[in-house]
Amino acid sequence: MPEERFIRSMPWTHRHDVITPEDVAKVHRNSLDILERAGVTTTNKRLFDVMEANGQKVDRDNHRIWFDPQFVEEKIAMVPKEFSFCARDPRLDLPLDNTHGYLSTDGCPAEYIDMETGKRRYSTKQDITDITRLADALPQIGFQWQSASANDVPVPVRPMHEIHAQFPHTTKHIQQMTAIDPFNAKGIVEMATTIAGSSEALRARPIISNFQCSISPLHWDDGPIDALQLFAEAGVPVGICSMPLAGASSPLSIAGLITMANTEILSGWTILQTLVPGAPSMYISYASTIDMNSGMMNPAWGGLEVFSCMATTAVARSYGVPYSVWSFAPGAKYPDWQGGAQAGMSGMAMALNPGHFINGAGSLLDDSVYSLAELVLDAELFETLIRFAEGYGFTDEDFATETVIDVGPGGHFLDRDHTLENMWTFIRDTSMDRRNWDDWEAQGRPQPPEIATEKAKKILAEHEPDPLPEDVVAELDKIMTSYEAQAIAEAS
Repeated sequence: MPEERFIRSMPWTHRHDVITPEDVAKVHRNSLDILERAGVTTTNKRLFDVMEANGQKVDRDNHRIWFDPQFVEEKIAMVPKEFSFCARDPRLDLPLDNTHGYLSTDGCPAEYIDMETGKRRYSTKQDITDITRLADALPQIGFQWQSASANDVPVPVRPMHEIHAQFPHTTKHIQQMTAIDPFNAKGIVEMATTIAGSSEALRARPIISNFQCSISPLHWDDGPIDALQLFAEAGVPVGICSMPLAGASSPLSIAGLITMANTEILSGWTILQTLVPGAPSMYISYASTIDMNSGMMNPAWGGLEVFSCMATTAVARSYGVPYSVWSFAPGAKYPDWQGGAQAGMSGMAMALNPGHFINGAGSLLDDSVYSLAELVLDAELFETLIRFAEGYGFTDEDFATETVIDVGPGGHFLDRDHTLENMWTFIRDTSMDRRNWDDWEAQGRPQPPEIATEKAKKILAEHEPDPLPEDVVAELDKIMTSYEAQAIAEAS
């Protein structure tokens, strides 16, 4: 019998909107106004010809394009409302049908907490393999990002190396989010096609997805435009991502922040649907704030940022297209009180207002350091939030009135059938310490991050992901070697 594989997902049982439908409509109207009156800039010269041919106003000298509101609305309407994230193992496919949300690993920190030394260091390609294998084993992880940077490989082909480290070590869907140029995009599509078996098979069951980011405020670089077209033409879903920072690359207000993100996402959809009509896409906003004392991304985020995320979710939902929700990824430098508090705040906000994709598991210091212990802890927290969202029964059997009457005053319930039948609902299997004080002291006062680290080591020692066929692995290696040689030759 094959090993049972399944994904734990967040049911959409709750919806707590923090802004009104009228506020959502204002965000949309203001976005259209900005695109019509301010437009966007781009370094992609080909895009000027495409947009001018479609009746949009362009200024090549100033690298600017203005979008007609009706044109934008037409392109938004072309984005498919439902599709699936397919996996190498079909049992792990993720239907994006507005009923459940799926957690991903975070990406793409350049630093990593070494499990043996506990010290921070630059991450490597092997670290990506380890993260991928651990995430493959955790049922709470639905799909995988490139969760660390492969700092030990040539920069021109780093995105290819990062997914090359993942393909053999997970059967879950992979979302490629570091290839922002056509060269790496082409190589990654070639790899995915090799695994799928053919271009037609990849188009029918895209085992990868991708997203491309604007540069706030209101700019699209050359490479991402070409990359998104290449991925989309291969049948790979391509999300549009915006990451403005309030006070730096967006107005210093929640309304201004989420409108900036929305405006850039609408501009990306307009570009994508003009280049590849009907291409599956996603709404991906990571709008955030800066520390007004230092100017850096704010590691001490709290209620303001959580409110912003929930407001963004309401805006994203209004378009009826699969969308992401940020969660976890605390600003803490260690899985400590700050890390737990921030993960808990953002996690509960996500459970109360979920999306199709929930991103952020495993990273620290606002996505700049990756930790396998944090990944285990975030998966455990996600499981707790799933149980909250699933709810608990209030049937006659749950009330157990007859059992209460049978036990009567002064009795106990330890030996009752009702207790045995419900025992597993109340058993906790987490890294939270359950020892009494004396045992805890005697064992050196272990903390949850230490327990989670040992869990991660145990999983890595025992879990073997379903392998790719040897000939497929050999072909992936051949593709990787060929593209690296080409990149090095062109750079010399």
